[in-house]
Amino acid sequence: MKEIATKERAKLGILEWFRPGEYKEVKAAINDLNRLGIKHLRTGISWADWHVEGTKEWYDWMIPELSKHFEVLPCFLYTPPSIGEAPKTSSPPKDLKSYSDFTSLMIDTYGNHFDWVELWNEPNNKIEYDYTLDFSWNKFSEMIQLAAYWAKKKGKKTVLGGMSPIDPNWLQMIIEKGTLENIDAVGIHGFPHVFDQQWQGWETNIKEVKAVLSRFKLQKELWISEVGFSTWQNDQVKQYDEFVKVLNCDADRIYWYSLKDLDPKNATVGGFHLDEREYYFGLKTKSFTPKLLYKLLEKEGLGKIGDLNYIQKFYDVEKLGPFILITGGAGFIGTNLAERLLSSGKRVMIYDALVRDGVEKNLKELKHNYGRQLMVQIADINEEYLLKKCIEMADEVYHFASQVAVTTSIEEPETDFDVNLKGTIKLLEAIRKSEKKPPLFFTSTNKVYGDLSNSEFKESKTRYYPKDSDLAKNGINELQPLSFHSPYGCSKGAADQYILDYTRTYDLKCVVFRMSCIYGPHQFGTEDQGWVAHFLISALKGKDITIYGDGKQVRDILYVDDLVDAFMLASQNIEKLSGEAFNIGGGIHNSVSLIELLKKIQKITRSSLDLSFNRWRQGDQLYYVSDTQKFQDATGWKPEVEVDKGIENLTRWLTKNRSFKKQTKISTKKLIDVQQ
Repeated sequence: MKEIATKERAKLGILEWFRPGEYKEVKAAINDLNRLGIKHLRTGISWADWHVEGTKEWYDWMIPELSKHFEVLPCFLYTPPSIGEAPKTSSPPKDLKSYSDFTSLMIDTYGNHFDWVELWNEPNNKIEYDYTLDFSWNKFSEMIQLAAYWAKKKGKKTVLGGMSPIDPNWLQMIIEKGTLENIDAVGIHGFPHVFDQQWQGWETNIKEVKAVLSRFKLQKELWISEVGFSTWQNDQVKQYDEFVKVLNCDADRIYWYSLKDLDPKNATVGGFHLDEREYYFGLKTKSFTPKLLYKLLEKEGLGKIGDLNYIQKFYDVEKLGPFILITGGAGFIGTNLAERLLSSGKRVMIYDALVRDGVEKNLKELKHNYGRQLMVQIADINEEYLLKKCIEMADEVYHFASQVAVTTSIEEPETDFDVNLKGTIKLLEAIRKSEKKPPLFFTSTNKVYGDLSNSEFKESKTRYYPKDSDLAKNGINELQPLSFHSPYGCSKGAADQYILDYTRTYDLKCVVFRMSCIYGPHQFGTEDQGWVAHFLISALKGKDITIYGDGKQVRDILYVDDLVDAFMLASQNIEKLSGEAFNIGGGIHNSVSLIELLKKIQKITRSSLDLSFNRWRQGDQLYYVSDTQKFQDATGWKPEVEVDKGIENLTRWLTKNRSFKKQTKISTKKLIDVQQ
């Protein structure tokens, strides 16, 4: 791949269809496309909708609003069923001149907002234009000639609606009918490996179209007025690859389809959910979560999008030879484990969908430091066949791929289930059916124990304490009853139990770590997950901090190097540890409340901390401290890095590697007294 030239960047647009009344969707699209630096927008103007009450008011708002931000290409399409030869939008109209009348009306009404118009959409696609009512496209040709003539008279340039599939023979027939006389650009559509399974490549397709135009001595621009890749099989790297390929092709304008996935409540032109591929073409999901391509465009920009050597995917995994597999390996824990393994000479494959914000930085650093020793597989955990291939070649599997936030699980429980439980089942099945049956190490969570409401606590000014003396002395051990709270607790807890049961039922080698709060280098903390790093980064950047609850809730925090030590010992002792779950955290001696931790951070960073408090989160635990004695007895492991030292280490790493500079002024403010 190569850097995308300025010319290619300037010719890029986005195609987004808007339904009447989608005011919020238009505003969101404007915001997103401005963020990505997109200057061209293609959108549909439905002739059929024009006759529906309220549509004129909608276009009166939409077209001027879009034209404030983009060079708009309106595509005039869809016959009102009442005036069609057949009662459907794909029909030719009974009066062919009526289409040019509509085009003229749109130009007269809104023409000061655009310079180009597109005449119809995919005329050789039966769903978009029913050519069985017009076998030789004679009616279509006359309809377009009339519309193009009047558009030209009114000072507009015209694009012939894009062919789909790309068919030079169809184009030649249309040319012979004189259709292109007042056409300035010929449109083509392509959906490589989605609808166009026997794809020849852009170079071949464009060459064939240009050969037809040349044969008739026609000097027309060539526009790819619609191109896209559906991620319906979870392959977001392929979407990225096809985007880069089309940007480098010899076309005068390119419109990528689309900004966001089609809402499943809406039907396509072909019918309601007749083809699932139709629903996954977006740069964002239906819930507005950015996909890989959107994130890369936002972070790297169009100029660098073709030169990202850390975006890799291997479909022929068997050619790579054996390796240690880390799912979710670009994340905080995975990166630290990968560094340890790679520095000891191991070959590692990181398998990650790059969903979590910021993890691409971890990946770039690892790739820069370890080169070919590190294999990168950008893939979703539910890409079943690719996952199986990776498992076949793995000597060990560390399974960290996860939806990590309780809040997200409440907002999007299906996504949480798909990643945390469904993805784990697919992983277990791949291991069960593999020849090598590699050992599996899984990171579960203390959330499998629920909110611990069956325990009683007392409180001081800064923290909660268990009333039970044994619990206060040792922490919570593995005999604590499981009690799943929140979709996140359910999905991780169920995955935890499936792994232990697969170990017994299918004689696999698996170990489960029920982890408390881990912190350290490479962590991109948020309010939802990774709160130690979040507090520290906020302090270094001078940002306000919100506490959910009263701040007295206690956790045992574990520095990530100690966790990696535990993984190494688990690997070395897999035969005797297999089938066991272990509580892993900093233990009693590394327990700290949120308020106490913030005081330490304030002292170490010499930063001003402005706190606010919000309501408790669902399923939050007043107190969770791991009793790690079971793992210590089995392996000799115990935490080595105390809290103060760990916070100092992370502060140094952040200031050196993430350019967060310490504030020099000591705040005169006191931490908010939670008793007030």
